[in-house]
Amino acid sequence: MADKLFAVRNTFYLGGYQSCISECSAATGLTDAERIERDVYLYRSYIELGTYDLVMSEIDSSSPMALQAVKALALYMKAQKEAALAQATEWRTDPVAASNPTVLLIAGLLYALEEDWVEALRACHTGGSLEMMALCVQVYLRMDRPDLAEKQVKAMSAVDDDATLTQLAAAWVGLHQGGAKVQEAFYIFQELGDKFAWTVRLHNGLAACQMRMGRWEDAEGELLQAFEKNPKDADTLANLVAVSLHLGKPAGRYVSQLKLVAPTHAIVKRSEEGEAAFDRAASAVSA
Repeated sequence: MADKLFAVRNTFYLGGYQSCISECSAATGLTDAERIERDVYLYRSYIELGTYDLVMSEIDSSSPMALQAVKALALYMKAQKEAALAQATEWRTDPVAASNPTVLLIAGLLYALEEDWVEALRACHTGGSLEMMALCVQVYLRMDRPDLAEKQVKAMSAVDDDATLTQLAAAWVGLHQGGAKVQEAFYIFQELGDKFAWTVRLHNGLAACQMRMGRWEDAEGELLQAFEKNPKDADTLANLVAVSLHLGKPAGRYVSQLKLVAPTHAIVKRSEEGEAAFDRAASAVSA
């Protein structure tokens, strides 16, 4: 039987959120369960595009539980973090919610955004879906446990070795491990982009591999393509800052843009800490 939602899921995983919305509109002849799954990806795409209010207005108390979870993610991204995290806490004591894959995934995403790695893993480590397993891979890498991440990728391969998420997870791990694995990750990003569509996410993945291999000019070219697609993407701007510094080019414009779109980004924080330290030193000298 044909997978009616393959294109919906695939474009979402690759970071083609506007394309995912279009695929959702084109998906017809769905069962009730498939319609709910389609709407989950539809609203998650709107969240990724920053359209939080639309999600919060269209999902109400009568909506399926999976969509209620997506609304909690929109709340979090809308800076209503306490309400979203309180909802996640309630899910843990609700047997129905605790058995819903989408609810567990969103809970894991919320805890990961909070950098609460233990709770993120607790929410997703028993899940059988590839997306839950992929989230575990990301969490293990953030915890600097590439060994556990690699083990999780092997488990994903056992489920579906050719799946886009499995390939992406393998690339993430290879990029983290370094050495020859970076070249393998490069080929994965290249193949996915050529096979499906080049998205901002894939351009950044390829650029990260090029940076790891010392190909800074190639990385810059890749990132400029990503920048043309979305000049407000935080990952692209952060990577352009790094590339510009390595190439000896001015990075101030990218830093300024990054401050506007992601004021809490690690690079912004380090920049502000450096500026503050310089100001303190300058004050001490002038005094």
